[in-house]
Amino acid sequence: MPQSSLIYIGIGGKVLALDRASGQEVWRTALKGDFVNVAMQDGDLFASSSGELFCLDAATGHIRWQNPLKGLGRGLVSIASSTGQQSVLLREKKDRDDEAAAGAAVTGATG
Repeated sequence: MPQSSLIYIGIGGKVLALDRASGQEVWRTALKGDFVNVAMQDGDLFASSSGELFCLDAATGHIRWQNPLKGLGRGLVSIASSTGQQSVLLREKKDRDDEAAAGAAVTGATG
């Protein structure tokens, strides 16, 4: 299944991949702890839990590597992307707004 058709969530010490169209679970990977933070960068899926960082295969959920972040405690880990996830979300919002405006223009012209 192509990565573009999946969404990734972190919950209850696990990372799940769900089919974007149906919501069906595709895979599930257990990590440690309870809260799991996830981020995608350049096709790599990163997850953090209980003070550790994991890199997972986005298609299968297989753990490629993990880093215990020794000496930094077991707290929450924040993940940021140098590619700017926010810019991706803003671009998607702009595209949706443009589509809505175009639809409204067509409806106004024919209505």
